[in-house]
Amino acid sequence: MLQPEISNFALIRFYDMKRFIFATIFILVGLFLSSTVFALTVSPVRIEITSDPGEIVKGEILLINEHKGTKTFYSSFENFEATGETGAPTFVPTEEGLATWIEIAPQVTLDTEEKKEVSFTIKIPQNADSGGHFAAIFWSTSPLKSEKGGAVSVSAKVGILVLLKVTGEIEEGMGLLEFSTKDNQKFFDALPVNFIFRFRNSGGDRVKPEGEITIKNIFGKVAAFIPANRTDGNVLPQSIRRFETTWEKIDEDEDKKTETEIETDEKGFIQGLKREKDNFAFGRYTAELNLESGIEKTQASFSFFVIPWRISSLVAVFLIILLLLFIKGIKTYKKRVFAQAMAYANAYANANAPDIKSPKSPKPSRRLRTPKTPKQQRKPKTPKTM
Repeated sequence: MLQPEISNFALIRFYDMKRFIFATIFILVGLFLSSTVFALTVSPVRIEITSDPGEIVKGEILLINEHKGTKTFYSSFENFEATGETGAPTFVPTEEGLATWIEIAPQVTLDTEEKKEVSFTIKIPQNADSGGHFAAIFWSTSPLKSEKGGAVSVSAKVGILVLLKVTGEIEEGMGLLEFSTKDNQKFFDALPVNFIFRFRNSGGDRVKPEGEITIKNIFGKVAAFIPANRTDGNVLPQSIRRFETTWEKIDEDEDKKTETEIETDEKGFIQGLKREKDNFAFGRYTAELNLESGIEKTQASFSFFVIPWRISSLVAVFLIILLLLFIKGIKTYKKRVFAQAMAYANAYANANAPDIKSPKSPKPSRRLRTPKTPKQQRKPKTPKTM
């Protein structure tokens, strides 16, 4: 009976898938300031060290058992490197590098709510390469076991990142690749406004860009200062990291809302109107980024607009109604003033007119006798003689 053959491609793909799952488990444990997994809290979550080749570095970490009952936790180590632009670490085998230089107790047993400081030692080889070396110290509830075929049994873990800089001649190279709003959006109806910048590190050690974003309005007045690197994130060598920060209204009486919560709140015009009122900003703004990373200083700027269109539309409607009422009032006022002026003019004319009697109708003229034409003069009568 023939056995099915498994191609080398399938084996490699299966192996890559296992490595992907293996790395994903580590990433999802969440390396936060107070990381709690299976009721274990570790602090700090990140250790940054600078030392010389051949030196021995010592330190302590704090473990807190928040589980009810006695628990035993087991240590392990992994190197990590940058993947993508999110800053999330990808863990790689520990055949060499910083993970093999770290020494710590293989297991620690803690009672309920017991706190214990655990010492660790980093022995830096004399021939260690100068630059950055990165690893993680993990704690889990079961020891690391090797299985057949080189596979590793993995349980839930919580880790501490160790970032070591070995002194020496270190190549430096860095630069700002992009600065804009998220998705390159230029118009907003309200706060928050999300900014992103991408920073490249082509050197041999980690770089931590520090600085702030200054927001100015159209008149040049400063509206806000925003930390550019809120999480104090590092850019690992030969990688690019994308940083995000937000300009939002700070309300001391209420907790800040996340971007997801704000987007969820906007379900209609009224809700959007309330959001614009609570997160009001208006006009053209300029964002100026000022970064410092070692001896390098970087600046960049761009403009964007915040137009609360719901509030603006209501104000426009109100002003239009007010203008129409004003025009109507002006017309009514003109008519009233004109009528009053005419009344006053008539009254004044009547009051100041002269009292003239109306003339009597003339009597009919007497008929003039036409003088008669004188007749010829009669001869005087001659008295008769007797």
